[in-house]
Amino acid sequence: MEWLDRMNDAVDYIELNLADKISYDKLAQIACCSTYHFQRMFSFITGVPLSEYIRRRRLTVAAFELQTSKIKVIDVAVKYGYESSEAFSRAFKNLHGIMPMSARDIGVSLKAFPKMTFSISIKGVSEMNYRIEVKEPFEVFGLELKTTVVNGKCYKDIPEFWSACGQDGRGEALLEAAGKKPGELLDAGVTYAHNSNGDMSYMLGCIKRNQVVSPEYTTLTIPKQTWAIFQTEWKSECDDEKLHEVWKRIYSEWFPVASYEHADCDFDMEMYFGNSQTGYSAEIWIPVAHK
Repeated sequence: MEWLDRMNDAVDYIELNLADKISYDKLAQIACCSTYHFQRMFSFITGVPLSEYIRRRRLTVAAFELQTSKIKVIDVAVKYGYESSEAFSRAFKNLHGIMPMSARDIGVSLKAFPKMTFSISIKGVSEMNYRIEVKEPFEVFGLELKTTVVNGKCYKDIPEFWSACGQDGRGEALLEAAGKKPGELLDAGVTYAHNSNGDMSYMLGCIKRNQVVSPEYTTLTIPKQTWAIFQTEWKSECDDEKLHEVWKRIYSEWFPVASYEHADCDFDMEMYFGNSQTGYSAEIWIPVAHK
């Protein structure tokens, strides 16, 4: 399948460049998606951040070289992107539990992380509820966070941003600006402005209807787009575990067999519904186009 071929080609690129600079943009180009989308897809499918996979593969190959040759530790360190033998030794010990020079000792135990390959596994035990809809342009306004996908930082920053906005009153003020009542949810979480260096933006937002929006808020215009919309029921006001599970299944189960691929659109969204009386639910909106 094309999707599997592209993902395996991306892994091949990593393997061929373990001793060189690995371009995330090139990986995304091979996989025919944005840099942000590729990193998110890789992490959800494999359970390992892209940067961590590359680090493990480099340290695995470095251990093999130390075992089978007389190469100096500093030369291995430089070869695999470390600025000093000290930095390399720390990373090596964190992974393997020993210092690099000990890798040559007879009977020493090392860890090996093999090259990944992507293949289809037959699952389908539980259904995925989704629909395809074309939405006309609309606007979202809200609170903006600048972050980056580098080293998975955005996955730490975004939950902390939610928590901070809930504690310092900014979330409550946004609800009021949107004309919502206490106990209701914000409408959306939006990722956008993905740059080739990994920088991106995230918004906690509400749909703009007839409100006059204060300049303190950022306003986004979401273009007319075909969306794959996945539904999920929440057990609580914010069921991150359930959302994460659906995101993972979208990339690992739905995209590989769907007749759609991620569209060239800069927005991915989560939409939130309900209140403390009616219960809560969410939808994941992914821009798609026919293959």
